Amino acid sequence: MKTIYTWYGHATHGLQIGRHKLLIDPYFTGNPVASAAADEVDADFILITHGHGDHIGDTEAIAKRTGALCISNFEISAWLEKKGLKTHAQHIGGGYDHPFGYLKLTKAIHGSALPDGSYGGNPAGFLITTPDNKKIYFAGDTGLFGDMELIGDEGLDLAILPIGDNYTMGPDDAHKAVKLLRPKQVVPTHYNTWELIKQDPQAWKKQVEAETETKVNVLKPGESLTL
Repeated sequence: MKTIYTWYGHATHGLQIGRHKLLIDPYFTGNPVASAAADEVDADFILITHGHGDHIGDTEAIAKRTGALCISNFEISAWLEKKGLKTHAQHIGGGYDHPFGYLKLTKAIHGSALPDGSYGGNPAGFLITTPDNKKIYFAGDTGLFGDMELIGDEGLDLAILPIGDNYTMGPDDAHKAVKLLRPKQVVPTHYNTWELIKQDPQAWKKQVEAETETKVNVLKPGESLTL
């Protein structure tokens, strides 16, 4: 089974697992580094890590156009359901067998207020186990936390980590996260969207690969890698 990961820019991701198309935190409209427009992407499932506008983004428009099932925590799922969307609610530590694989919500250290000020519950990361047992971890927006070592015990094929600093982990803490997670491959995200989170991903790649066994894939928005 082929699994293809795509970085659309900022913290917006695509994942195709066999015939299933997933979007994670679909923020296209207003995203200065987006490699596509909201009406150009397809989705069977939309996964939302937390409620901030640069993550929940175009969820409503894309879900109404495609009929995608939206998956998030209970509070965000209830908020989206009131907008007429199909939802599946989970919570941190809980997993569920979806058609694309087993999805478990993990801890993330961040906020989660929704764009209208509503309570967005706890932010989360996603650990996806594909039907052919590939393990993919989306950290979401988070600071460093020691329990990343437990996530790493799963045996990760790919980790998607923020490196932008200010709102999330910066390069140094993201480097420590790689050491805890021990993934085969990692992709840095949530950087260089704005000057406030400007970073040098090539310098980070050099540092991480010098001190770990992890391969760092620095992608441009719109680029993909195949697992």
